[in-house]
Amino acid sequence: MSDVSPFWVPVKHRDRRPLLLARNAVKSALRGWFEAQGFTEVEAGQLQISPGNETHLHGVPVQLRRHDGGIEPLYLHTSPEFACKKLLAAGETRIFDFARVFRDRERGVLHAPEFTMLEWYRVGASLDDLMEDCAHLLQQAATASGSTQLRFRDKVADPFRPPERLSVQEAFARYADIDLLASTPDGVPDPAILARSAQRQSIRVAEDDSWSDLFSRILVDRIEPNLGHDRATILYHYPVHEAALARPCPDDPRVAERFELYACGVELANGFGELTDPVEQRRRFEEDMALKQQIYGERYPVDEDLLAALALMPDTSGIALGFDRLVMLLTGAPRIDDVLWTPLAPFSA
Repeated sequence: MSDVSPFWVPVKHRDRRPLLLARNAVKSALRGWFEAQGFTEVEAGQLQISPGNETHLHGVPVQLRRHDGGIEPLYLHTSPEFACKKLLAAGETRIFDFARVFRDRERGVLHAPEFTMLEWYRVGASLDDLMEDCAHLLQQAATASGSTQLRFRDKVADPFRPPERLSVQEAFARYADIDLLASTPDGVPDPAILARSAQRQSIRVAEDDSWSDLFSRILVDRIEPNLGHDRATILYHYPVHEAALARPCPDDPRVAERFELYACGVELANGFGELTDPVEQRRRFEEDMALKQQIYGERYPVDEDLLAALALMPDTSGIALGFDRLVMLLTGAPRIDDVLWTPLAPFSA
């Protein structure tokens, strides 16, 4: 049977069904854990005014026809974040959502254009609280699936060991021999400084590379492959310019209250100490959309209701976890389509 045969071919479904049942068991266990912790499950609407305002995040546009025949342009959300933040402004304090989300320009071994994002928020909580959540969820998910390790290709990690905690600055020094924050004098990214550091480490540099381009290339090529071996890794204190929705750290404004969870070199989750300043959030959105226009020739509207809600939103920490990727690693599936009940056809190779 060819790998490109559709998921509904009986022999293909027979092979995939144990992975899908493991998916159900993990979802049930995680839902139970959240409920036991006093969280309320919510269901964010998928149709939104804006799909998100990050430069390299691509939404799927939808046109609704009004009763008068006019067209109302909307988007399928790339995350339930904006809707969840409005619920926090309304008075919710602990919420989670197994959200179906949609992203354009994403298709591959670890990416699907439609996938499930587990997102949760804690009012009054710190990033340390979310890091502890991640450790507990890995253990709960492993137990539910009957897995003793996380696996992707030739890499493994123990979901029952406490994750390693590593700052982005430490990771760049350890794996790329680069002093990252030296390239942000006075908190302002200087691409020339980072380019020189990259060239000394034989990392490709193009003339038109921005600081963010270089940061992402070094992260992907030199840092990420080394994260989450033997146990998960929490990579924290991202440069503030790489954390559009996070607040700056009070003890070092060059870095932000942002972390990512990795296992087997795969990014699983992205957490923030949420920015609640609507003026600063608008400035960041507009800056990112100007760059998006420059790179991709398009921009998304800013959700004015979100900015208004931020003024009412209390201090909160929130995180989004790629649920399908977690199931992949628990089952050892080689690609994300293997753990989706009905992946898009043709079944990707």
